[in-house]
Amino acid sequence: MQTIPLHPEVAAEIRGITMADVARDDNAYRAVRAAFEEHSVLVFRDQNVGDQIDQIQVGYSAKFGPLETAKVASLGEGTPFSILTNIDKDSGALVPPTHKEALRARANQLWHTDSSFRETPALASVLSARTIPGVGGETEFVSMRATWNRLSDALRAKLSNSYAWHSYAHSRGKIDPSLASQREQNALPPACWRLRWRNPVNGRDALYLASHTYAIEGLPDKDALALIDELTALATAPGHSYEHTWRPGDFVMWDNRATMHRGRPWPDNLPRYMIRTTIAATDADGLAEMRPPRLAA
Repeated sequence: MQTIPLHPEVAAEIRGITMADVARDDNAYRAVRAAFEEHSVLVFRDQNVGDQIDQIQVGYSAKFGPLETAKVASLGEGTPFSILTNIDKDSGALVPPTHKEALRARANQLWHTDSSFRETPALASVLSARTIPGVGGETEFVSMRATWNRLSDALRAKLSNSYAWHSYAHSRGKIDPSLASQREQNALPPACWRLRWRNPVNGRDALYLASHTYAIEGLPDKDALALIDELTALATAPGHSYEHTWRPGDFVMWDNRATMHRGRPWPDNLPRYMIRTTIAATDADGLAEMRPPRLAA
């Protein structure tokens, strides 16, 4: 296996091992898992798996932990597959810019980490390119470990034992106040997590933040939102991101504990169809230390 760094702070391309190898071989899994812990974002090119693509994506993802089911009121609800597309599932036509799926795509263009609003947050996500536009639609990543290291000593000490609230409705409300339905709000109440996620494998700390973050315990709302904006700006400052330009056959995996990401816009008249599987975090991934003491089991 070859591991080719793609950016000084985050992301590497994996060559010499396929995702199918990882799904069926423990030695391949251990090699890729070590690269995942080190680089946070892994790129697999030219995974030409044909009709087996869904099976390979699920098999690969399941090696890393339990799979989430797609959230309520989403395409793929109740299955392991979250479908991200601007193609209407019934007619095959492109949806208009005001359609719910188009608005969701805009929400995904905010810097975030997946599933921080869930009762169990995500360890990792695996995204496969099924239909890609000829221009735009990239996915951009930043390292929240590198961000943590850029904080002042005083701020690191403060945030290490601070807890923030995450809400799906909050991030969707930035795009449209009615984007998160009542059903979604009922199924996805706010969740509270420590602002520092420590990787138990290598001891490296990352700032745990997302567009879903709306409050910090112990701070007035105005001060909390100002600090969230400040930290997001620091994390996403120019020069600190890896932008992935998709090609047919691409799969990208990222560590939701240690990165933020965002989709990039593409023209409304071009189709895009992506499928994501998401791996839930466990205590072995450092989750136990993320819970506020009063909520710890």
